[in-house]
This record gives sequence, structure tokens and C-alpha cells, in this order.
Amino acid sequence: MYDLIKQAVHDDDAAIELSKIENKDVTTVVDAISELSLEDTMKLGMQFKRFPLGCDLTEVVVGTCASDLELKDLLGNCRLADMIGAPIHICAYAFSDIAESQGMRGIEVMKKVHEIVDVPLDLDHFGENGPMRLPKNISGCGGECYKKGPAYTECPRGRIHERLIDKEKEETPDKLDWINLSSSVAVNVTSEQTGDGHAAPLREAIDIANLAKEYNKGLESIMFVGDGYDEVITGFEKSIEIGADIIVVEGGPFNRCENTTESFAKTIAAARILSPGKVVATNGAYEHEVRAGLRSGLNIVITGFPKNHHGYMCGFEPGTARRGKFGLPRVIQIINEEFPNRGFPVQKHDLLALATAVKIAGPDYIYPNKIGKYAVGDAHWATLINSRMYENINLKYSLDEIVNTAQGNTIALHGARFISWVLAKELDKQVDEIIISDTDPWVQSITVDNLQEELNATIIPAKDDVSASNEADFSIASSTMFSVKENILKKVPNALPLI
Repeated sequence: MYDLIKQAVHDDDAAIELSKIENKDVTTVVDAISELSLEDTMKLGMQFKRFPLGCDLTEVVVGTCASDLELKDLLGNCRLADMIGAPIHICAYAFSDIAESQGMRGIEVMKKVHEIVDVPLDLDHFGENGPMRLPKNISGCGGECYKKGPAYTECPRGRIHERLIDKEKEETPDKLDWINLSSSVAVNVTSEQTGDGHAAPLREAIDIANLAKEYNKGLESIMFVGDGYDEVITGFEKSIEIGADIIVVEGGPFNRCENTTESFAKTIAAARILSPGKVVATNGAYEHEVRAGLRSGLNIVITGFPKNHHGYMCGFEPGTARRGKFGLPRVIQIINEEFPNRGFPVQKHDLLALATAVKIAGPDYIYPNKIGKYAVGDAHWATLINSRMYENINLKYSLDEIVNTAQGNTIALHGARFISWVLAKELDKQVDEIIISDTDPWVQSITVDNLQEELNATIIPAKDDVSASNEADFSIASSTMFSVKENILKKVPNALPLI
């Protein structure tokens, strides 16, 4: 595996072979990447951001809350995040603080947010008692560690992790309701990386991780760069042990390496290979780290509205990172500067298209379930299935209806991404040949190879959409992206559209 990692920088076949290894040794991955140049590290990370080796989306997740916000401002923030299609990162302590100021329980605020938005809800700062509750000097923290910028192992004032346990226990009866209303849940393993003053103990992460798995929620594990080696290895190992789907890497003042840009990039690239759900995020990174991370395959930047602590934790440099910053527009600008003219980050119509594909496929097919050597989709698919967006989608055709409508013994699938795998798997029961066409040769090649290993039907790569249709008895425009569907129908007007 050590040699494969180095080969995978420039060799597609090596990258594919590496991606198929199920139980990757963390130390080997970290060791191999530690010997790469920064340029090769970035190439490797982006190699594993390609379909289907890793999630190829780039998006923002946004914290909308702070303890000293009025309820109407919180709800307005959530509506705005929903309008642009940014999943909402819920700091449970802040929801409960806002609720307390209104004479409510925290779960009542959670329900209000759940009722007005369609985007996924990502629950954080949640422990063995339910929502964590913190003293005002913590909940209103000005971000001293991020503003000053030295490297820390824990809070520079030595006051985290203080907890108001009595207040937490008052909300314990609502604990499962919070989990039920969430799409994903974040836990923190930095206490195992020498950050015991920075986060709750591992037992709480394990408790919440087990609940997330029991209720089929996506699970995120937060770790930091730390010393760049031993602590990185520990972070990955603990994340995998607790069953994390998404790896979240914190840099900033918790990146204690001499070259913070390179160490952050290397940690992101390693996460690209190791993340079980193929999704890699950051919840805290200076601007130079964010940029290096994006070039190394980073999927998600967690940011925030003013007063939310994530509002300053990503995209600002020491001296400017402080509470009150509105990080969301800054992070969007950074993403667009790094990926110009590519429509980043993901917007609501993109999420709707993805959620539609997830709904057509159904929970029995999607991640972590596999077709061939790969999971169908990634951790996003598991998260979306727990969103109101997913619940509210009315399909034009169900999976059964699509398959039953297909006539003949040779079927063309125009579009070769994950939904085509599910269609092919179902069609395999009744046809002898499936023709695959896609405008991306890499996507087409990977899909043909993967399906041919898995299915009984002969899988045939097509030259283009028109030739695929000409050789088939029936054509399906197998994409839930409106623009892609329209482009297919211009060339193959008789194809059955999914949407």
C-alpha cells in the first residue's frame, strides 16, 4: 500500500487499486504522504476527489446560531442558509441558550428549525446528557486562540472544557429527539490527541456515535492536525474505530507544525484516502490552510453567521479571526478563487438533484451499501436521506416504474454516475446487454469496469449518446441534474427521463 500511494499521485490504475483496499493501515498512509512534496500531496488529494474514489462536491456547511442571538434572528439565519442550499451546523448549546432566554426547551427551538428548512441538519456540541451547556465566558468566547494564532493544545485560558452539567441533565429526556431530528451528528476525538482540555472525553463521543448509527444518521468525527504525525494517526484511528463516515480536520491554532500549510494539506490528503464515507471537511482552518486544503481535495468548509464561532474559524488569518466575523461570504469567495468559473460551492438545486437520485435509489442501495467494489454514493447520500428535502421530493418515476418501463433486451443508460449503477443492477434481472455512455471518459470507464465485475449482463461502453441510443432497444437519461438531462434529451429525444 505504501508504494501504491506514491504511484497513485500520477497513476489512475494505482489510485483505483488503492481505493478498493477496505482496511487501510493509517500509519502507512500517513508515512507515505509525509514523504510527498506539497505539489504531489495536492495532486494525490485531488485524485481521490474524483468519482467514485471520493466525493467530488465542494460545499459550505453553515453555523447559524449563537447563544446571544434572538430567536427570530436564528430562524432568519436558518431560512437564508436554506435558500442558498447550505446544510445547517447546529451548535446544540446555543440552541438551548436561546431557548432558555425564551422560556423554552432546546428541543423546541430544534423543532422550529426543522419545520422551516429542507437542508440537512448537522448536530454538534452534543454529549452524553444531550445538548452541552457552557458558561457564558465560553459560549460568548471571542476566539482568542484563533485571533492570536500561536499553536495550542487546548484553550489558552485553560477554561475549556467547563460544563454546566445540572443544566444538561434537565434536557436529558429530550436526547433522542435531538438525534431523530438531525441528518448527521458530529463527535470530537481530540481528547485522544492530547486535547483533553479542548473536548469532551471519548466516552461521550462513543455514546453519541452509537446513537447516530442506531438511528441511521451520518457520523462526523472531528480531529485536529496537532503535531502532524502521532496525533494525526491517533485522530484517524479513533475516528475509524467509532465508525465515522466523514472526517473533519481542524487546523488553525491546533496545527502545531512548523509548516502549517503543508501539514494541513497532508492531513487532508490522508483523510481523502481514509475517510470511510469519502467526505472530508474542516471546521477550523486559517485562510492559507483552507486554500491548501481545497487544492488537496477538501469537500466541506464549515463556516458561520456573525457571532457563531464557526464564523471566524475558517478563512481568516491570525489577527483578524475573532468573534463577530461573517465567515460565509468570505469562504464562498475563497472557494470561487480556488475553483474559478466552476459554479462552486454546491447550491440548493444541486442538493435537490442529489436528493432525488438518493430517493430513486432508496435506502437499501445507498452508502454504505455497495455495488461491485464501491459504495453507491458517499456519506452525503446517507445524510440527505434524513432531511426534509428528501421527504418532500415527489418522484416522476419510482425505481420499479423505470425498470418496468424499459423495453427490450439491450438498454442504454445515458449518464454513468451512481444512479446508473442502481438502474443497471435492477435491469440485470431482465436484460442481456447494458450500454453505458457518459461525456466523461473516466466516469464511463470506471462504471463499465465496476458493473461488468458485478452483473451478469454484458456492459458495453458507447462512443457517445447517439450511438448508444442507436444500438439499444430503449434509452434512459440516467441523471437527476436538470441541465444534464436536457443535454441528453437534445441528442436522444426518445430517452426516458428520471425527472
